[in-house]
Amino acid sequence: MSEKATAQKVEDSFQSEDTQEFKNEILAHQKQEEFNWDNVGKSVDAYTEAERAELEKMYDQKIVTIDQHDVYEGKIIQMTDREVVINIGYKSEGVISLNEFRYNPELKIGDIVEVYVEKQEDKYGQLQLSHTRARVMWAWNRLNEALENGEIVTGLIKCRTKGGLIADVFGIEAFLPGSQIDVKPIRDYDIYVGKKMEFKVVKINNEFKNVVVSHKALIEAELETQKVEIMSKLEKGQVLEGVVKNITSYGVFVDLGGVDGLIHITDLSWSRISHPEEIVKLDETINVVILDFDDNKKRIALGLKQLDKHPWEALDEKLKVGDTVKGKVVKLEDYGAFIDITGSGVEGLIHVSEMSWSQHLKTASDFFKVGDNIEAVVMTLDREERKMSLSTRRLIPDPWEDIQKKFPVGDKITGKVSSLSNFGVFVQLEEGIDGLVHISDLSWSKKVNHPNEFTKVGEPFDVVVLDIDKENRRLSLGHKQLEENPWDTFQTVFTEGSIHAGTVVKEAEKGYTVALPYGIEAFCPGKHGVKEDGVKLSVDDKLDFMIIEFNKDARKIIASHARIHEDASRERSAEASEARKTKGRNTRKAVKRINDKIEKTTLGDLSALSSLKEKLSKEGK
Repeated sequence: MSEKATAQKVEDSFQSEDTQEFKNEILAHQKQEEFNWDNVGKSVDAYTEAERAELEKMYDQKIVTIDQHDVYEGKIIQMTDREVVINIGYKSEGVISLNEFRYNPELKIGDIVEVYVEKQEDKYGQLQLSHTRARVMWAWNRLNEALENGEIVTGLIKCRTKGGLIADVFGIEAFLPGSQIDVKPIRDYDIYVGKKMEFKVVKINNEFKNVVVSHKALIEAELETQKVEIMSKLEKGQVLEGVVKNITSYGVFVDLGGVDGLIHITDLSWSRISHPEEIVKLDETINVVILDFDDNKKRIALGLKQLDKHPWEALDEKLKVGDTVKGKVVKLEDYGAFIDITGSGVEGLIHVSEMSWSQHLKTASDFFKVGDNIEAVVMTLDREERKMSLSTRRLIPDPWEDIQKKFPVGDKITGKVSSLSNFGVFVQLEEGIDGLVHISDLSWSKKVNHPNEFTKVGEPFDVVVLDIDKENRRLSLGHKQLEENPWDTFQTVFTEGSIHAGTVVKEAEKGYTVALPYGIEAFCPGKHGVKEDGVKLSVDDKLDFMIIEFNKDARKIIASHARIHEDASRERSAEASEARKTKGRNTRKAVKRINDKIEKTTLGDLSALSSLKEKLSKEGK
């Protein structure tokens, strides 16, 4: 049965008024059955299919298609105290924290900014954007483009770091080396902090995210053009104005307005100087003269002292040999001292031989030091060659003029040891007078191998004058001559054959050195250094020694220990031999006496006498 037939049947069944209420309930239930439950929660579509297609077409034309992880430009449409709303033409807007725009305090609605799409929709259907990541990606792209194309970029100097500065370029920290700040050396980096500068990107390390920029590179090309122009106008002898750019130990670099020139230290002043800082200061403006230049190497030699008159030309014309001048020691060499006598560059040389009358020469530093103010006598003067020799010893009389009166031969005097050599001691008697004590004249008895065993430099030393050679300025001195020659006495004590107690103090290849009484030493040859039991002598042995040779002139004594026990042995042998000879003689005498008596005895005594004779004969044998 159809729904319409069913409804009619129900209506026919309920005609009375009291059944109308029930009829209404049935109709309501019928309408409920016709309700489309699929449309619950959905708005009623007011568009036809054609209208809907047209609207979708228009919508696609207005909505921009975007990709995640790409950078797009967007427009600020709303700002709060904490957030910025940005429209990038997508179906929804993105919201970015205001903290990402701290670098730009002038940000306002309507500004176009770069954004990075992190997600097209989050779980709430919201577009997620980042301005910071967009700046970083965009900045690295711009930096790489600038490096490839040689573009000039602008950055803000943020702070100073070791060796240079840190600059903010497109939001990326770049390193600006100190050598790349300017063509001239920079002494104060802090003056650049907080300032904007233009740079060229010179190096990028994408792996470590390092960027190096240069400001110097921007001006070098311009300076190169200026150099060519300046070099083309240079002439020798031309005077220019420049600024002291750098000072080194060997000279001064001067900026001539785009090109540098060097003033060598020798061209700064006619007088001798130790360092260029004595003449010029950094950033000082000075006039210089062109001495020479090289177009190819772009080198310019400058001079400063050439702007002044040469001091030799201003030297007093009345100055002559023999005059006394005052000056200052400006340089020392081993062979002499250079003296500036005018304070402006006129120098004279005092040779070390003209510093003292002493024949025992020293170095110039033993007499002077740099900066000393002294007086000297002009020895030679050559104005054409600009040379002068001076002397300080000529200011005092020559002590050798009356040397024989001051120090006659035989005179005893106390001097000071000035130096030592292998052959003797040099003794200074007074300033300019030195004498030599030969090593053989140091001691009568002690053998001196080197003078340093006897004395030291600077110690007082008693000497006697032995000989004077005034012409050659030589003085022979002696020390041992202060005492009588003990060898005159030793000659009577250490006679040949005498025996003395001695101590072995040294052993050598050929023998032994033996210390004898009175501090004298003797030599014992090896063959004489054998004890009675055949053992050789040793150091520190204390034994008796016999003097077998004494030479006063050579001051030499030869001693022997073996001779003592050898002579004793010979003496004992001689005594035994002599005893035997004496006994034989006595026996023969007794036999003779008996024989003489035999002739006078009787026959009865013959047998007794014969026995006695036989006995004596046996004993004699």
